[in-house]
Amino acid sequence: MVIREDDPMGPSLQAWTRALKHTASIGRDQTLTKLIGDLAPRFGTAPALQDEENHLSYAALAARSNRYARWALREGVSAGDVIGLLMPNCPDYVAIWLGLTRVGAVVSLLNTQLTGPSLAHAIKTAAPRHLIVAGELVPALHELRSDLPAALQCWIHGAEIDDAPRIDIAIQTGAGDPLSLDECPMPSLRDRALLIYTSGTTGLPKAAHVSHRRLLQWSLWFGGMMNTGPEDRMYNCLPMYHSVGGVVAIGAMLVNGGSVVIRRRFSLRRFWDDIIDSDCTLFQYIGELCRYLTTSPAHPRERDHHLRLCCGNGLREDVWERFKERFAIPRILEFYAATEANFSLYNCEGKAGAIGRIPPFLAHRLRITLVKTDPVSGEPVRREDGLCIPCAPDEPGEALSEIQDERSNPGSRFEGYTDSSATERKILRDVLAREDAWYRSGDLMRRDRAGYFYFVDRLGATFRWKGENVSTAEVVAAISDCPGVIDAIVYGVQIPGADGRAGMAAIVAGADFDLGQLCSRLAERLPEYARPLFVRILEHIETTGTFKPKVHEYAETGFDPEATDDPIFVFDREREAFVRLDAGGFGRIRAGEKRW
Repeated sequence: MVIREDDPMGPSLQAWTRALKHTASIGRDQTLTKLIGDLAPRFGTAPALQDEENHLSYAALAARSNRYARWALREGVSAGDVIGLLMPNCPDYVAIWLGLTRVGAVVSLLNTQLTGPSLAHAIKTAAPRHLIVAGELVPALHELRSDLPAALQCWIHGAEIDDAPRIDIAIQTGAGDPLSLDECPMPSLRDRALLIYTSGTTGLPKAAHVSHRRLLQWSLWFGGMMNTGPEDRMYNCLPMYHSVGGVVAIGAMLVNGGSVVIRRRFSLRRFWDDIIDSDCTLFQYIGELCRYLTTSPAHPRERDHHLRLCCGNGLREDVWERFKERFAIPRILEFYAATEANFSLYNCEGKAGAIGRIPPFLAHRLRITLVKTDPVSGEPVRREDGLCIPCAPDEPGEALSEIQDERSNPGSRFEGYTDSSATERKILRDVLAREDAWYRSGDLMRRDRAGYFYFVDRLGATFRWKGENVSTAEVVAAISDCPGVIDAIVYGVQIPGADGRAGMAAIVAGADFDLGQLCSRLAERLPEYARPLFVRILEHIETTGTFKPKVHEYAETGFDPEATDDPIFVFDREREAFVRLDAGGFGRIRAGEKRW
């Protein structure tokens, strides 16, 4: 393929070509751990991972990973055994799962924001033999101990907690040189490496299988897309228990000799100083972070950076150009992906608002279609012959990706979840032909006549807020546990100027219901992003003829206090309490004057 320098599609084609070339190099005996180990002699003392307190060179990362691998062997960990990892962002986080997956273990990346029953569910879903926990997060486990298997062995990282064993000390007796095949055979590309949790359309978080092939494919593909190299530094403040912050942003740098500047969380106050002082050339974003930056006061150094590219997802069209122009960002690479999905989309051309497109030369390998769906049930609309109805240009529909013959296209494989029934619910059959099978994204999209895809909304009972998928069933369970709650439904509502949908609960309350107690219970049971920002008190919940709550109608009414006689309350962050929302408060929210 010849690309002319004056071709406006040149940068896009170059990105696709690099990504294809990178992933074509995947060998049968290759894994991400092995690749990084092979690169260690080449890059040696060059920085690989660093945060405010620690840094690991390539050689040190490989050696530390090998020590974790040998610790696992000493503890009798066998291929396929699951080990839970509950730690905040830090360089050792990567070293741990790289080392453990080298011996064939499966590492469950636990969400550090989960508490109570949600955390207990995530741990029990994975059924780990060992649990590695940062010292600061041990208190979250104490209240769960009676709910967890007695045989589960907990290892503490970075702190002395009673008489619990410390893994960061235990590994020091192990050698840091590469493991031989006599010590432990190399896992295959098909073997599971990680469990990463993702919210589906209903219920508590599900654990998605992530194979060694996917780890390597994600890393090499994004490394090619971003054209990473030894001179690059990636700024990564996204949670490392997610696939983007924990694999994509890390692996895309390490496979090509770059380094990663790790931060525990996003800080609006520190962001530009961090970017400039650490001389970062890349930033991994979610759209909400870009919105925070564009609505913040001017920073004296906000254009003094050396960023050459920002890569991420969820950047809205109205924020895109303001972000790019205000901060002098040379290039934005927006993409669409999901941990368990068998497809992804990339906007290499920088078309504001689009989540990507499929170049013509890859159309045969990546079959994606949008099908009409019922807005209430969320199910696909079918023709008389039982097949689905493809959407016309610019018509919203659920995005589906064909599950093809793995021998001809391994990348189209859907690896599913630990819950086999949840896996089956994600597969839609008889879509365009009898007995075909397609992966259901659960996302509504539209595609324009030029082939660009645009995200419209989540389908079903899940909404997205602060870059996280919120399961309404999980929130309802937490609300229902509060005294005085007779019935409740939860849905997402749009707030002007904010990405995604904020949580709103409609509650039927008894005489002993107390909003202050509800606020406290939600803080105990749910991570901050999942807590409703609005509460509507009802006398009863309207239902359909089949006794299903009319959630769609409540969501359309939203939080306008003048649209209903029901009292509506909004969470006041300064008071840490729900306060009555009146017309004036509603107007300020609609005007974008309230920060979330």
